[in-house]
Amino acid sequence: MLDSQNSYDLDNQPQLFGHPIGLYVLFFTEMWERFSYYGMRAILILYITAKTMDANPGMGWSNGDALKLYGLYTMLVYVASIPGGLIADKIIGQKKAVLWGGLILVAGHTILAIQQDWAFFTGLGLIIAGVGMLKPNISTMVGGLYKQGDERRDKGFTIFYIGINIGAFLSSLIVGYVGQKIGWHYGFGLAGIGMALGMAVYFWGLKYLKGVGNYIGQADNPDREAMDKPLTKIEKDRMLVMFLSFILIIVFWGAFEQAGGLMNLYANEKTDLGLFGWEVPSSWFQSVNAFFIITLGTAVASFWYKWKLKGREGSSLFKMAMGVIIMGFGFLFMRFAAQEFEATGSSAMYWLVLAYLFHTIGELCASPVALSFITKLAPVKYASFMMGAYFAATGFGNYLAAWVGGFAEGAGEKAVFTGIFVFTIIVGIIVLLLLKPLKRLTHGAEDLQLETAH
Repeated sequence: MLDSQNSYDLDNQPQLFGHPIGLYVLFFTEMWERFSYYGMRAILILYITAKTMDANPGMGWSNGDALKLYGLYTMLVYVASIPGGLIADKIIGQKKAVLWGGLILVAGHTILAIQQDWAFFTGLGLIIAGVGMLKPNISTMVGGLYKQGDERRDKGFTIFYIGINIGAFLSSLIVGYVGQKIGWHYGFGLAGIGMALGMAVYFWGLKYLKGVGNYIGQADNPDREAMDKPLTKIEKDRMLVMFLSFILIIVFWGAFEQAGGLMNLYANEKTDLGLFGWEVPSSWFQSVNAFFIITLGTAVASFWYKWKLKGREGSSLFKMAMGVIIMGFGFLFMRFAAQEFEATGSSAMYWLVLAYLFHTIGELCASPVALSFITKLAPVKYASFMMGAYFAATGFGNYLAAWVGGFAEGAGEKAVFTGIFVFTIIVGIIVLLLLKPLKRLTHGAEDLQLETAH
C-alpha cells in the first residue's frame, strides 16, 4: 500500500550527507530513468537518418524529416507531463504516478528493441506516456522532502540533477557505442534494462519515502483541505510569475536542445572525429554536457549559495536569465565551428566541447533552479500540475529546437548558430530589466531561503 502512510515527518527523517535518504532513492531512480531516455535519445536521430542498406541499417529518412519527428517526439515527451501531473494531483498521487510511469517506460524501451516499424512507433508512444507520468512527479517529490524555507532545497535539487546527468553521461557512452557500433536495437534494448534497474531502486527505497508523494485528497492527509480552498491573491500572483518564467524556459530549451538534433548531426557529418588514429563515435558528444554537469554541478550551486548569502541578487529568475545568456555564448563557438567547416571542409572537436561547456554552465544556472522555483511557488493542490506545465514548456522548447534546426538545410549552420546566439542574449537581458516587477509577484517566496540560511 503506497498511500497508507500519514504525513511525512520532515523534522525526524533519516539523513545522509546532510540530506534526507529519500533524496538518494529518487536520485538513483531518476539516474536510471535518464540513462534509458538519454541513451535512446543519443542514437534516435542517428538511427532515423541511417541508410537502410548500411551494415547497421536505419530508417533512411532525410535530416529535415528526422528533425521534425525528433522535435515532435521530444515535445510530446514533456507535454505529457501535464496530464501526468493532473493524474497525480487528482487521482493517484505522485508516488503511484512514478511507479506506473516507470513500468510503462520499461515496456516502451523493451519494445523499441524489436526491429519492426510498428515496434518503433509503439515504443515511442509508450515512452511519451511513461515520461509524462514519471518526470513531473518525481521532481515534485524531491521538493516534498524539505520544509518551506529550508535552504537545502536548491542544493538538494542540484544533487538530484547530478543524478540525472550521471545517467545521461553513462548512457551516451554505453548505449551510444552499442547502438552505433553493434546495432541500433541492441542499444534500445540496453536502455530498457537501465529503466528496469531504476524501478528496482524505487521499490527498494519506498520505505524512505513514507508520506512523500501521497494523494493529497486521501482522508488522512493534513493538506487535504487545500484541495477545496480557492486560490488566494498571493497564490494567483505566484502562478502568474511561474507561467511568465515558462517563456524563458521555452527559449532556453529551444536553443539548448540543438544538442540532440542539429548539433548531433553536425558532429556526425561535419566534425573531424579522428583522435590518435581512432574515430570517436559521434554519439559520444551527447555525454560531454552530462560530464560537465557532474564535475561542475556542486561548484555552481555553491557559488550561487555564497553569492546570495552576501546579500547579492540571487533570485531564481535572475539565475535563469543569466543561464540563458551564458548558454547563448556557447553558440558563438558553434558559429566558429561552422565558419571553419566552410573554409576547410571539416571543423575541430574542441568547438563542440567549448559549446557544451557554456551550455552546461548555463543549464546549471537555470534548470535545477527552475525545478526548485516551481516547488517553492506552486500551490499545494496544483503542485504536480505546475511541475507538469514546466516540463511542457521544456517540450515546446524541444519542438522549437527542431523547427529552428531545420533551417540549417537552407540557411546553413553558421547563420542558425549566429541567430540563436543573438536571440538568447537579447531575451536574457530583457528578463534582467524586468526583474524587479517579476520578483514582486513571488511575494517573498524565496526570501525565506536567506532568512533560514544564517
